Amino acid sequence: MITLALDFETANERRDSACAVGLAWIEGGHVVRRVSHLIRPPEMRFSPGNIRVHGILPADVANEPGFGEVMAPYLSDLSSGVILAHNATFDIGVLRSGLRRAGLAIPNLSYLCTVQIARRVFPAPEGCGLGKVARRLGIAFEHHDAGEDAYACARIALAAMAETGTGDIHDLADAIGVPVTPVPGWLADRAPVIERTASPKPSSAALSFLMRGSTGNRYTVTLEERTSGAVLRCTCMAGRFGQRCRHVKALEIGDITDLLSDNHTDLAVLATRIAGAA
Repeated sequence: MITLALDFETANERRDSACAVGLAWIEGGHVVRRVSHLIRPPEMRFSPGNIRVHGILPADVANEPGFGEVMAPYLSDLSSGVILAHNATFDIGVLRSGLRRAGLAIPNLSYLCTVQIARRVFPAPEGCGLGKVARRLGIAFEHHDAGEDAYACARIALAAMAETGTGDIHDLADAIGVPVTPVPGWLADRAPVIERTASPKPSSAALSFLMRGSTGNRYTVTLEERTSGAVLRCTCMAGRFGQRCRHVKALEIGDITDLLSDNHTDLAVLATRIAGAA
């Protein structure tokens, strides 16, 4: 069984704007292979905030291959094994959006989020961001380099297996009660079944997420249905004044670093309903 960690960096807020990817393969209790690539996004629009995070400039990727060319050699491994990622809904979203933008068929995928693994095996009041967990475990890496982040993600999973005495990623998932999440594939020229059959928007199907604040306080983000469309509202102070707070912004891009409720798979439904309201 193939197990590999995946990490993307993006040029801007769009999930189809990948500008770098890193992958790390696990076999026999070790990281046995690591690769990383720069990617030329379909639109050379780099947000200053993204550049501050990863340091990649438009000039760095101007002559690099596009998403489809970079990812094609790895699709067989990605579709036949389990993908590990830290904030996995984000990286899986980037993978699927990038393939669809490139006009490629999107394969069936299965993933396990190492944020959820860390919360169960290596919990700490400071949280389970990649850098924080790696520091607690003594994993040295260069944060926000895609290849380095994928390596750290793989090492966290290996440390969790060692801590729980499990032999592979499926045994680990069973032991800590975090299921491997399947994601159905589809052809890029037609809408995915999951989006076609997404639940309608009755109030009885409201989505709610419990989030950790910067000082450890807990806030609830709820999807409210209004005549103008679906809107995320947070109970934090900024949210009470009608502002789009950092908790809302995190959920909108699939960032589950501060998600406390055990419903990270609901983010796929959330993304569909927000897109439908746009």
